[in-house]
Amino acid sequence: MSHPILPNPATEESAVPEADSKIPTTGAQAESPAADEPSFGDILSQFEEEHKAQGEAGGPKALEGRVIAVTADAVFVDVGRKMEGVVPLESLRSPSGEVLVKAGDAILVNITGLTPEGNYQLSTIRVERPKDWSGLQAAFAEKRTIAGMVEEVVKGGLRVDIGVRAFMPASRSGARDVPEMEKLVGQEIRCRITKLDVEKEDVVVDRRAVLEDEAKQAREQAFASIAEGQVVRGAVRSITEFGAFVDIGGVDGLLHVTDMSWGRVGKPADLVSVGDQIEVKILKLNPETKKISLGLKQLQPDPWSQAVERLKVGDRVKGTVARLADFGAFVELLPGVDGLIHVSEMSWSKKVRKPNDILKTGESVDVVVLGVNPAEKRISLGLKQALGDPWDEVPAKYPVGSVVEGPVKNLAPFGAFVELGDGIEGMIHIGDISREKRLEHPREMLSTGQVVKAQVLEIDRERRRLRLGMKQLEPTQADHFIAEHKPGDTVTGRVVEVHQGRAKVELGEGVHAWCRYGETPKEAAPAGKEGPKASVGDLSAMLAARWKGAGSGSTAAGGGATEGLRPGQIRNFRITAIDPANKRIDLELGE
Repeated sequence: MSHPILPNPATEESAVPEADSKIPTTGAQAESPAADEPSFGDILSQFEEEHKAQGEAGGPKALEGRVIAVTADAVFVDVGRKMEGVVPLESLRSPSGEVLVKAGDAILVNITGLTPEGNYQLSTIRVERPKDWSGLQAAFAEKRTIAGMVEEVVKGGLRVDIGVRAFMPASRSGARDVPEMEKLVGQEIRCRITKLDVEKEDVVVDRRAVLEDEAKQAREQAFASIAEGQVVRGAVRSITEFGAFVDIGGVDGLLHVTDMSWGRVGKPADLVSVGDQIEVKILKLNPETKKISLGLKQLQPDPWSQAVERLKVGDRVKGTVARLADFGAFVELLPGVDGLIHVSEMSWSKKVRKPNDILKTGESVDVVVLGVNPAEKRISLGLKQALGDPWDEVPAKYPVGSVVEGPVKNLAPFGAFVELGDGIEGMIHIGDISREKRLEHPREMLSTGQVVKAQVLEIDRERRRLRLGMKQLEPTQADHFIAEHKPGDTVTGRVVEVHQGRAKVELGEGVHAWCRYGETPKEAAPAGKEGPKASVGDLSAMLAARWKGAGSGSTAAGGGATEGLRPGQIRNFRITAIDPANKRIDLELGE
């Protein structure tokens, strides 16, 4: 049976897919085949004769070897003979460029010759070439993998000898660019026939599909050999913004940046580099998507367990401000353990609106542990507590009755706030600003920034309030009266009220004294003790109506000294004691 001439795919447009026409063409590649090129039948006969002779001589036999080293362009294999064998690295790469073997792996190889260096030239081909035309047709129909020898780079791809000349498009070669395609020349490859047209004498083969299937099988085998919780060793293959991909023996797993370290990681490249050999823990396997999650920090103790043991409420600790948020600042106390300072715990003296008004990232700070929640891995911290509460010193520094001085910080309708320093403020109620007049608003007498003096009237430690008064420092009518009199002076006064041997006597507007009468008319009342209280309204009305004339039932000034006292009487009294500090005046009945 005669066969038509098989054309050279490098010069036949029908054999070159348009999608692969971008591969550069050299002059040698563009040469036309010789006019006397052998027929397809001649080529097939020659192929059968060579196979027959090789079979009679035993032919290349498959040997099991062990990979001893992987270099940049070759794989060295121990085949149990005097010399090592060499397999081109490109024949053991996946379509993505991943090397499919590593040192220690067992592989099947054939000895195909010797290298210039004297090593065995090995091939990993474990399939035979078809021995006849019917074998080619059967391989095409069954989509079997066959062996082929890459002869040269041609326009749009490669010419491959599979017993006949075949064309392999560049896109189906498994090479990423022209330099990688050139490395395939002279190598034995595994491929499949994707087109076999006897009429047009056109044969096309595909290597990429074979590599993809082998890579898929290798991944499935590798995936089946691992389990969650297992610790494996792998090589960092690539790094992204969110983590690193690690080859753990034929299959890649993702080491996410959050699983790299218990501490804060700026970017994955800060911890690992491409090519690093690292131990990782398999955290999760997804059988459907074949995705693998890896962890590096899981091989180290959880720092939170240490934090629970070491940090107690009330402890004063040092940390570094890791980051700022609208509601507070996160402080790293231990690697991987952060605590939160809420804005409300940053200052005693002022309301903090933004954490960066007080702190900055990277700053070292002293803080107090306010709370530890191991279950939620939360630690509450206080900055102001570490600085000390200024209110602890207020009772000693500003005791009731003491006089303070400071600028008016702000005004409100009900009073004025005075800055005393160290974040302490005092409030002067509008009723304690002046004795002279009734104010509608503090601004009638005070302004922001004005320095004033005031007396401490009350300290409320729990509510953190300090009440002040200005009018308490103004001289009163009693102050003037006391300044102008002394014990022994005789004065005239009006009896305001009488109660159990004691009488309250009005000596002038706003000036009151106490007088004992009865069995001990000359005994002065103890200094500092108040007598019965009288209504201010009643006293004012009484003074206005009766000061210059005796009231009902009164006697003339200087009347009987031993006569009983009644409200409304005007009598002469003698001053027995004066207490300026308490504005206290004691009397006895005069002559």
